[in-house]
Amino acid sequence: MGFSSVAGALFDFFICKIFKSINFRRVLLIMFAICFIYPVLLWQADGLWFFLFLMAIWGFYYDLYGFGAFDFVGKYVKKANHSIGFGEIQVFRAIGDVLAPLIIGVIVVSTVDWQIFAISWIFLFIGFFIFLSLLFVMRKNHPLLADKKEIPRRKNLLIEVHLWEKLGKTMLPVLLLTFYLVFIDAFFWTLAPLYADDMGLGQFGGLFLMAFGLPSLIVGWFVGLLVKRFGKKRFAYFNLLIGSLIITLFFVAQGTITLIAIVFFASLFISMSLPTINSSYADYVYESPQVEGEIEGLEDFMTNIGYVIGPIVAGILADIFGMSFAFGIVGVLGVILAICLLIFSPKHIVIKTKPSEL
Repeated sequence: MGFSSVAGALFDFFICKIFKSINFRRVLLIMFAICFIYPVLLWQADGLWFFLFLMAIWGFYYDLYGFGAFDFVGKYVKKANHSIGFGEIQVFRAIGDVLAPLIIGVIVVSTVDWQIFAISWIFLFIGFFIFLSLLFVMRKNHPLLADKKEIPRRKNLLIEVHLWEKLGKTMLPVLLLTFYLVFIDAFFWTLAPLYADDMGLGQFGGLFLMAFGLPSLIVGWFVGLLVKRFGKKRFAYFNLLIGSLIITLFFVAQGTITLIAIVFFASLFISMSLPTINSSYADYVYESPQVEGEIEGLEDFMTNIGYVIGPIVAGILADIFGMSFAFGIVGVLGVILAICLLIFSPKHIVIKTKPSEL
């Protein structure tokens, strides 16, 4: 499954060459077209190489969703409300993450059959209907940055590499934060089920994972209000610091209730960092629409890299130090990163590009 993130990371670079400009209507329509075909292809995946190919397609269309979401929030939501927008998006994504395993768990008894794919189409049609409703609502709305003149782009690979290098250096603090937040997410989803079984949590094993996912359903509703009061980037850095400090308690914690509480409160703070930092990317898109594709591509690239490296590091640390220490080490690394970001990250990140660089 990690191959989808590898393919997605490669796609992030070339999407800027595929689309002259990002438009949420176009990219989400393409995403839905791929999604409707995908279950048929997946049903035929009876060999390793074809399965890897399909995982790559998964990475492609999931990237399209991310580009569409950033384009919509960055262009159609007021800059002051970017964090609120991403907080609400996080809530509904979390609802999907909770419901999907429950639904599949009810359907699947012992084998994978056509019912799973039929269910996926049902939800795809629901999603597509909601998308059409969005288009209907937005038919009279124009982008808030429509007055910013679009600069024609030159399709040159070397120029693209230079832009990625320049923007990567400029946005390095927020890119590092994105990577580590995704890294933690991948780390938990890899080790948490194994850890719950290893600790003999029994019927509480499900609560262990639920404690990690539940905060996303809670904080998304009010994180935007907190960001307006405390600021974006530093608020995200502080949340990573507090959440990581709580994770370090895995070094000494014992007892089922204690472990579940640690996971819940650590996730509570970490869950506030992701929509906050995503709103910063939307700000950059609003301020520099001429490099929207590169901004979103870099964000998604770091997301994909996090989902690739997270499970690998989780396995290595668990094998060498044991699972409890593996979680604790992730907390220590998070503390170090958060302190470095708070000390060395510039207060304001300004993206400047010349027409000659495009």
